[in-house]
Amino acid sequence: MNKKRVRKKTNVMTTKDEEMIRRAFADKDWNDIKATDSWQIFKIIAEFVEGFEKMGRIGPCVSVFGSARTKPGTPYYKLAEEIAFKLTREGYGVITGGGPGIMEGANKGAKAGGGKSVGLNIKLPFEQYSNPFIDHDKMISFDYFFVRKTIFLKYSQGFIALPGGFGTLDELFESITLVQTNKIAHFPIVLVGKEYWGGLLDWIKGTMLTEKNINADDLNLFHVVDTADEAVHVINEFYSKYMLKPNF
Repeated sequence: MNKKRVRKKTNVMTTKDEEMIRRAFADKDWNDIKATDSWQIFKIIAEFVEGFEKMGRIGPCVSVFGSARTKPGTPYYKLAEEIAFKLTREGYGVITGGGPGIMEGANKGAKAGGGKSVGLNIKLPFEQYSNPFIDHDKMISFDYFFVRKTIFLKYSQGFIALPGGFGTLDELFESITLVQTNKIAHFPIVLVGKEYWGGLLDWIKGTMLTEKNINADDLNLFHVVDTADEAVHVINEFYSKYMLKPNF
């Protein structure tokens, strides 16, 4: 009987944590830098090259973000599945983080819809594993979060965020920031689940905006919806303004 590896949750710092902190503060001589940091650059470049080569052939898609912890059959899992299915029926491909939960639901929906189902998986010691609904030739695994996120953003023509944790927030706010600062085009960004995102949006409007850390216009950088039809409509409406069709 196979047992899944589960990481123990604890607030106590482990020996490994302490070693990592010590290494971060340690002085490095030239040999240390050459042996570690320099070779790390080549690993990073290799991940970028693989990502660019594979995604360049696939073409841009719509990215779906969300929690890896969402269980199959639950409402948000089903919603991710429905959204991805309807996106592919409209001609869009779907990119996810390649893992379980919301990501699995979206890849499953894309597969059922006959569309391109892409997975950008991150190698983690716990929780993350690739789901079985990714096209076999459209699976890429990464060691580095920032490389993976770059590939997400470079090849996505829209972003849909379902409920998730810190990783989902990271991907969501990175997308909003790059649109806000004109580093990428003003692609549609859709938050799905008004009840889930409501508290965060209240804080953004009531605190960030009040403190003038954002402008009122920044609230127009994203849409908040509840249903799959609404999410797909936002994507379609955006591209209809430019008389563009899905890139496949």
